[in-house]
This record gives sequence, C-alpha cells and structure tokens, in this order.
Amino acid sequence: MGKYDVILLDLMLPQLDGLTVLQELRDRRDPAHVLIITAKDEVDDWIRGLDLGADDYLVKPFALEELLARVRALVRRRYVARAPVIRVADLEINTATRVARRAGTVVELTAREYAVLEYLAHRPGQPITRNAIREHVYDFDEDPDSNVIEVYIASLRTTRELHGRPRLIRARRGIGYVLGEPARCDL
Repeated sequence: MGKYDVILLDLMLPQLDGLTVLQELRDRRDPAHVLIITAKDEVDDWIRGLDLGADDYLVKPFALEELLARVRALVRRRYVARAPVIRVADLEINTATRVARRAGTVVELTAREYAVLEYLAHRPGQPITRNAIREHVYDFDEDPDSNVIEVYIASLRTTRELHGRPRLIRARRGIGYVLGEPARCDL
C-alpha cells in the first residue's frame, strides 16, 4: 500500500467493516490522517471511530466544499503547518485562501501550479521527486504526460516569478526539485 496524506474511509464497505480497516491501519502505525465518511449518524459511531484513531468524521449527505475543506485541514495538520501561511524566503502561500505572493505581489497560478507549489512549500529544502509530485497533483484515473511536471516547474520558475527576483525552485539532477532560500538555489 502506498503512503497517503489523508484517507477517506467509508464505514460501510462491501466486504469489510470500515472500523476494522481503521483498526488495521492504526495497528500498522500508518501515519495517514483518516476522515470517516458514513451515513451512520449516531454519536456512538462517531466516538468509536474517533477512539480507534480517526481524525475527523463526516456524515452523508455532505457538501463537496465541506469535504474539501476538511481534507485541506488534515493535510495542513499532516505537515505541521499550524498557521495557514507558509513562508519560504520572500514567497508566502496562504493555504486557506490558496493565494501565493512573491515579495508581496500576488502570483497568478493555475490550480495545478498552485498544487505543485504548495506541495513543495510544505517540504522546504527537501528534494522532492517528479513521481511524488505527480502522485500528489493527479488523480489515480489520470495519466499525465511524462513531462507535465517539468512544464509546471518551468512555469513556476520563470513566467510566474517576479522579474529580478532570485529563483526559489532548483532542479536536483536525477532526484527532483527543491524549494528553498534563493542563496541556496542555483537555477
């Protein structure tokens, strides 16, 4: 099984009980946050799920916007971004509003460019592989072109950055990309 930031878990699975799956995840010490999604709305069910290690509970039916907000909150917790603003050098990313600023100026980003930038910003100074970025940005049923990550990175590094400002994203040949302080970035 792969590593996930957040797992959406329905309690009423066809072959297994969702709480059994949750128990197995926690017995394996899987660090992923678990958001239980279920039609069961009894308080006892909520308590049992939370006591077994779920991080949040959402009762069907629910608004998609609420689900997405809860997932974003769990991802922020996963990477210990307690404040909604991530700062790397003169780059500021507000994860609540999904707005990036460079030297105080708003940087216009597509949804995927923002997703790539935020993913890197949660791991400043750490080399992140192209595959890790691809897995984070794309759904399972999508098959992105082989160079699509490079295209997003190139866009973030050139046209989206302010002219005259040092680049914050550098390539690590054979490894991936690093977001970091300008003095440490060579590209």
